[in-house]
Formats: sequence, structure tokens, C-alpha cells
Amino acid sequence: MKESGGMMQRFALFTHKGKQDVQTMDEEVSWKPKGVLARIWDVIRVLCLVLYRLRGIFMAIPVIIVALRLAAYNAEHLPLLVGIDLQTTGEFARTISRQTAVTFPLFVTGGCLVMTFLSRKNLYPWLISIFSLAIPVLLLITNMYPA
Repeated sequence: MKESGGMMQRFALFTHKGKQDVQTMDEEVSWKPKGVLARIWDVIRVLCLVLYRLRGIFMAIPVIIVALRLAAYNAEHLPLLVGIDLQTTGEFARTISRQTAVTFPLFVTGGCLVMTFLSRKNLYPWLISIFSLAIPVLLLITNMYPA
């Protein structure tokens, strides 16, 4: 009854109901229960894997918070007509509404964060979303203190 893999022998021993057969099966099983440290290491490994898989979310949370705070601040402090494309003469080439000046940077940052979630490499789109947070700050500075 001895096979090269031993699977049939274990199955045969498992199907018998005698106590002696069960003891024989326990002696033939080659694995042993894991120690406490091995189980702790497995739990740590699983937690690290989960954190690695969710890294995009953890990286996006501070960007979302800062983007919303900047949008709220700009909604209060920007003038009704916001100038863009500051020229050397000190005048703006074009003006847009305050609402557009608040929501457009949010859309740019949101698009970068969507790319973060869809990309395999999360760091590059995330860095671009960090740089996109400069848009509302630059709009505020150029409209509060023009040339």
C-alpha cells in the first residue's frame, strides 16, 4: 500500500476508524504545528502586504485633505473675477470666475489621484498631484499681489 507520494496511504489511514490507525497516521504526517514566532511573522507579513496594496489610498488621503482646504480658502479669498496669464505690463490676459478658479485645480488634482489608483507605479502620478496643489496657491498669489 506504500506509494511514492504517500497520499493514498494517508487517505487509507484516515478512512479507518480504529484508534491504532489514527495514531499511525499522526506519526506519518511530516508537518508540525507552527511556532508562535512563525505565526507572528505570518501576521506581520500579511499586514505589510495589505498596507502595500492600499498604498495608493494612504498616499491620496493627505493630498485630498490639502486640496479641499486650499479650495475652501480660495473660495473665500479670491476676487469674483480671477485673472490668469499675468503679462509683463501687470495686467491679466484673461479673467475667469472664482468658481472656475476653485474647481479646476480640484479636477486636476482629482485626475492625478485617479491616475494614481489606475497606475501600477503609484509614486509618479502622486507626485504630479502634489505639484498640482501649487495651482490654487499660485492663483491666489498672482491675484492678491499682481506684479
